[in-house]
Amino acid sequence: MAALASDLGNGKFDGAHLVQNFENLNPANTFWDKYYHLYANIDTESPRFLEFERWWGGYYLMNESEIRWIVNNLFVGNKLAAGDVRAQEGQHFDLKRVRSPIIVFASMGDNITPPQQAFNWIADLYASTDEVKANGQVIVGLVHGEVGHLGIFVSGKVAKKEHTQIVEVLRYIETLPPGLYAMKIDEQNTVTLSERRLEDIKRFQLFDRRDEKVFEAVAAVSEFNERAYELFARPFVQATSNEASARALRDLHPLRASRWSWSDMNPMTWWLQGAAQAVRSSRQQAGESNSWTRAEKGYSDWLSASLDYYKDVRDALSEAAFFQSYGNLFALGTAEQHAAERAAVPVDPRELPAVREALANLERGGVREAIVRMLLLGRSARTADHRVELDDIAETRRILRDAPEFQGLGADDMRRLLYEQSMVVEFGRDQALETLPGLLRSDEERRSALALVDKVAAVEDATDAQRALIARMRGSLRPNRAARPRAH
Repeated sequence: MAALASDLGNGKFDGAHLVQNFENLNPANTFWDKYYHLYANIDTESPRFLEFERWWGGYYLMNESEIRWIVNNLFVGNKLAAGDVRAQEGQHFDLKRVRSPIIVFASMGDNITPPQQAFNWIADLYASTDEVKANGQVIVGLVHGEVGHLGIFVSGKVAKKEHTQIVEVLRYIETLPPGLYAMKIDEQNTVTLSERRLEDIKRFQLFDRRDEKVFEAVAAVSEFNERAYELFARPFVQATSNEASARALRDLHPLRASRWSWSDMNPMTWWLQGAAQAVRSSRQQAGESNSWTRAEKGYSDWLSASLDYYKDVRDALSEAAFFQSYGNLFALGTAEQHAAERAAVPVDPRELPAVREALANLERGGVREAIVRMLLLGRSARTADHRVELDDIAETRRILRDAPEFQGLGADDMRRLLYEQSMVVEFGRDQALETLPGLLRSDEERRSALALVDKVAAVEDATDAQRALIARMRGSLRPNRAARPRAH
C-alpha cells in the first residue's frame, strides 16, 4: 500500500492517508464529539479548535523511500528491536548501544502502541535485569491511565503535567545507576522513581506473547505482496501517474475536500459568511435548564455512545478476522516448542567485558570512587518498593556537585564513574565492601566520605536496612583502623 500510494502521488506519499487512519480509529470524536464540544462552547473554544485543526491538517508529504523505510523496518517485522535495521553505511542500529537515558511514555488508553508493545523491546533485547545494568543503560517507564495515542503528544493536560515532569527528570536522571525504573506522578505533581525488574514488564503480557507469532505471517505476506506489486502492477500505475493527477488526488482527498468545500474556494458558499455574521450578532444562548438544551445533550450522548459501540464491534470483528486469516497461515507450534524458546539460557552478565573489567579494578580508585560506591551500596539496600522523590534526587545531585571531592568533575566523567561503580556494587557487592577501606587512604578522607554519605541518607529518608549498611561501612572505616594501600 505504501508503494501504491507513492506511485499514485508521482513519487510522493500523502500524509493525509495516515491522518485519516488515525481519525477512523475514533469515529465518535472524529464525526461528532469534537464538533459538538466546539459549538457547545462557541464563545471560548474557537481559537483552540482552529489552532489544533490547522496543525492537525498540515499534512506532510514524504518521499517513497522515506515511507517505505518506515513501513518495512518499523511497522512490519519489528526489525528495529531485532537489530536488523541498517544505516546507509551498512551499520546496524543497535538499541543496546544507546548510552543516553531512555524514557518510555506509554498509556493504557493507547490502542496503537499500548504499554505491552511500548515496553516489549526491552524484553526482546535483554534476558534479565542484570544484563540491562551490565550494559549500562538507564530506562525509565511512565504509564498514563487513559490518554490515547495522539493525546500522548498533543494533549494540553498531558503537556502541563507529564511532559513538564519528563523534562524535569532529564536534568537528574543521569545520576541514576543503570537499571529499570518506574516513574510516577501524583496529583500534586510530585515525581517518584522506583527500581523495577524485567519480570515486571513481562507481567503486561496476558498470553506470554504467543499472540504475536502470527505477525510473522503478516511480514511474509507483506513482503510477497510488495514484490508482486513491483513485478505486475507498478509499471502500469507509474505510466498513468503524473504531477497533475497526483495533485488532483491530494486536493480531492476526503480530509482536504471536507475543508475547502466549505471555504471561500467554493463559490457555492457565497452566502455562508453573511449568514454566520447574522447568527453571531443576534444569537442568544439557552440556559442549562432549557428543555431543548437537555434534549440536545441527551441526543449528543446517545449518538456518541452509538459511535463508540460501532467502533468496539468493528474492532472486535477486525481482530477476529485478523487472527482467523493469518492464524491459519502460520503454525503456532506445540506448547513444548514454545516453552523451549522461552527457556533459552540467558547470557551471564558477569561474563561481559565491561563487568569483568570493573570487577578486576574494584580496588583501584580514590575518594571519588569510594563515595559513589558507598552511595550505591546504600541504594542497593533499599527494599524493592522503596521510592525516591525527584526532589530528593535533585538535592543529592546538589550535595555531590558542591562537595570539594567532586569539584572539576565533568558530566561525562560522572556518568563513567557511576557506571563503573554500579558494576562493582551489582556484581561484586561483598568485595565492594571489603575493598572500600583501601580506597580511602587517610582519616580525613574517611571522615569526609562518611559525612557526605550521611547527608545523602538524610535527604533520601534512609530505610532501616540502609542505616544498618551505613553503620557497617562506618565500622570498617574507623579512623584508628589501618588503611590498606590503595591500588594504582
